[in-house]
Amino acid sequence: MQASDIPRNYNAAEDLVGRHLKSGRSAKTAYIDDAGQCSFGDLAERVNRFGNHLLSLGLRMEDRILIAMHDTIDWPVAFLGAIKAGIVPIAVNTLLTPKDYEYMLSDSRAKALLVSAPLLPQFEPFMKRLPFLQHVLVPPFRNLLEKSSPSLPPASTTRDDPCFWLYSSGSTGMPKGTVHVHSSMRVTAELYAEGVLGMKESDVIFSAAKFFFAYGLGNSLTFPLAVGATTVLMAERPTPDAVFKRLTERKPTFFYGVPTLYAAMLASPAFPNREALSLRICVSAGEALPPQIAKSFKEKTGIDILDGIGSTEMLHIFLSNRPDEIRHGTTGKAVPGYELKLVDEHGEEVKQGELGELLIKGSTAANLYWNNRDKSRSTFIGEWTRSGDKYSRDADGFYAYGGRTDDMLKVSGIWVSPAEVEAALVSHEAVLEAAVVGKEDEQKLVKPKAFVVLKPGRQASAEELQNYVKSKLAPYKYPRWIEFTAELPKTATGKIQRFKLRS
Repeated sequence: MQASDIPRNYNAAEDLVGRHLKSGRSAKTAYIDDAGQCSFGDLAERVNRFGNHLLSLGLRMEDRILIAMHDTIDWPVAFLGAIKAGIVPIAVNTLLTPKDYEYMLSDSRAKALLVSAPLLPQFEPFMKRLPFLQHVLVPPFRNLLEKSSPSLPPASTTRDDPCFWLYSSGSTGMPKGTVHVHSSMRVTAELYAEGVLGMKESDVIFSAAKFFFAYGLGNSLTFPLAVGATTVLMAERPTPDAVFKRLTERKPTFFYGVPTLYAAMLASPAFPNREALSLRICVSAGEALPPQIAKSFKEKTGIDILDGIGSTEMLHIFLSNRPDEIRHGTTGKAVPGYELKLVDEHGEEVKQGELGELLIKGSTAANLYWNNRDKSRSTFIGEWTRSGDKYSRDADGFYAYGGRTDDMLKVSGIWVSPAEVEAALVSHEAVLEAAVVGKEDEQKLVKPKAFVVLKPGRQASAEELQNYVKSKLAPYKYPRWIEFTAELPKTATGKIQRFKLRS
């Protein structure tokens, strides 16, 4: 499926919610959160009521609202209610600073802010300085919904109209408002959730990645709503114990995480027995999945982790391993419906086995970066989108991650992938996590430096780890310096912020 296969006149919320009323799923459970649950019929009514409330505030077509809310049933109600009314929701990270939030509200000129009560103090210092911000809504929305009509005709939107924004995670600097259109959510569901993962109505979905992350939005909203599956939501941060609680009590069949979370789960003594789990599909994205983590997880659960890569710009995963075709240490093959190519710094395609920047062609690409014309032009090049990731492709068509284009190190005149060195370090029995950046030596030559987090109760010296890496990789790749740390700086989505380690 491509965007052109979707009718010209199209509203994403009307499709994703309304289809269940037409197919007789009104009574089936759609969402379960920490406070209760709602059926698909309940969801449809709440979406209508919320959309009507936004219209009653004077918000109109393509006005923007910013959502900084924890993952509860109110989140999809607000997001889909806005879209059905033709208003553009902007989902933002719930773990940012007041400076970040002020920037996003100013940059987007959002007229309304939807914010969970515990996050409100982050916004109060600057809200009066924002001339565009007119309304602040704090969940739960129960009383607000009771006063609004349960009937709402969908706004007259098209498949190419702005539908929602996602701000990039800011792993390399200031976040960018990434504008997505109405057709894109449905396309990602059909290409990846149904086409690759085989998600079905009978599945129960649980994503540790939150709604505000493009990965989490697909996992917990687009995909289950597309097929009629039930979704488990969790408002708290995804610690191993919090995840184990949902895996054992709610019995999800799908679980989505990031490599750092999988590593922390495997290191926990509370990891549940496989008999307590009902998993059939586990997915990882956000960072390259070290082979050792995948192998250890398979030993404990009998389930393979499907490593994939997506982006805020492409909305969800476009390159992935799949249930019947897995190669550990790779990110798999192109998801059907997407085209990929690897290019050098001159834009020429590289040879098989060589590192090149990954470019993606697919109809789910964002329209542009809001208020950032130069970056839009350099990222969205005709039908192709630059990923900023280095990859190589083997003879069988599997892609292996080589790091970010701005993370690559040239050591002794040879390119070194930080991801490769990190994977070698993480395969050591004492290492929980590792991040590698470049550092200049006395001769001003760049060499690898590693930041290492050890597993609880384990010991290892820098020399031991250096020798270990030398035994695994070409000697010039070993980290000349190793700094032990209690934790690595990360975005809320689990991506390591290497720019902070370089500073």
